Amino acid sequence: MSRNWLILADDLTGAADCAITFAKQGMDAVVAWADKLEAQAEVLSVDVDSRRFPAPAAATRQLAAMAAHWRPELRLYKKVDSTLRGQPAAELAAQLKAMAAATGGRAPLAIVAPAFPATGRVTLGGRVLVGEQPLEQTPLWARDHTYASAYLPDVLASAGLTGMVIDLDAVRQGPRAVQALMARALADGLDAVVCDCTQVADLEVAAEASLQLDEAVWVGSAGLAAALAARIAPLRSARPVLPPRQGGVLTVVGSLAEASRLQARELVEKGRVRHVEVVPDTLLAGADTPEWQAAQAELEAGLADGGNVLLEIALTDNPDLSRGPELAGRLAVLVEPVAPRIGALVATGGDTACALLSHLGVQGIRLVEEVEPGVPLGITQGRHALPVVTKAGAFGDAQTLRRCLDRLTR
Repeated sequence: MSRNWLILADDLTGAADCAITFAKQGMDAVVAWADKLEAQAEVLSVDVDSRRFPAPAAATRQLAAMAAHWRPELRLYKKVDSTLRGQPAAELAAQLKAMAAATGGRAPLAIVAPAFPATGRVTLGGRVLVGEQPLEQTPLWARDHTYASAYLPDVLASAGLTGMVIDLDAVRQGPRAVQALMARALADGLDAVVCDCTQVADLEVAAEASLQLDEAVWVGSAGLAAALAARIAPLRSARPVLPPRQGGVLTVVGSLAEASRLQARELVEKGRVRHVEVVPDTLLAGADTPEWQAAQAELEAGLADGGNVLLEIALTDNPDLSRGPELAGRLAVLVEPVAPRIGALVATGGDTACALLSHLGVQGIRLVEEVEPGVPLGITQGRHALPVVTKAGAFGDAQTLRRCLDRLTR
């Protein structure tokens, strides 16, 4: 089997935070969205943009991406949100069926391990916990969830998939014991195994055991990806080099997640940025309004002479989550005229990052390094070659955006 990997993700920040784990090992890793970038890379990570769709449409988008990029000799990594947003079960069911059809045999075993301990997301007893709290009891779940519970066998069963849990006691027995349980699951005709993981070492066991199987498809977040990358790639020193920065750093926060809003406040209160806040009604009203023009002028002035700017969508009571992608697109239109003044970008939220970069004529990102777990830094590919950091909305502590700004202004 080829050592090359295809990562299929349901949003842009997920595609990037998974692929950076391979780039850190010295592999050439490129993030692309849909079919807009033809890239030759050891690791191609594709943003399928399927998270916001209902199950049938999400599965269809994933299958289209597979048809465009996957072939049987490639290792397939299905990136899923560590808090189970989107339609991971329906997408996986469709992908496994397509893989079986392509090879004329049974589908490979799905190794399901969404834990990302570095960001406080773990799996115990087959359930997802965030900060030691059941996912179902968190604000993340209250704001956006698809399934009745975060018990992973039930999530898989909702799409007709059969699976078993390899519990933490079994994982702690080591790779040989876990591999034996995976082999038994295959022999029993199961579609998937769910691996309990509460520490990085547990993910390392799951990775080592699963790489001994003849075939597998890996289903997880950046945590499992990092464990796999460390085992299949020798650490190399050669990395892409960031271009010289010419212009200010624009940080764009479109995510509603509490973590990103706290990080934005830290930048503003410490006087690190010029703050430009735009209410949703201004974005929806369009470019002919005085409010839109005032915001654009403030952006222009803030970025003049290399200044750093924070642009964010203002929080409102009872926000309409269904309009998130539309607002992200309008935010990108607002930014587009000031593109020549931007020296580097930080984009928070997958919809925001994809819309913003697409409007700037960017077709992909060649990854360079990681600012912190789950927060990758790369070089844009396309009309502009800019350093860019992408970050999922719920990732990081209060200082994460400050660290991103510090790295880009060094």
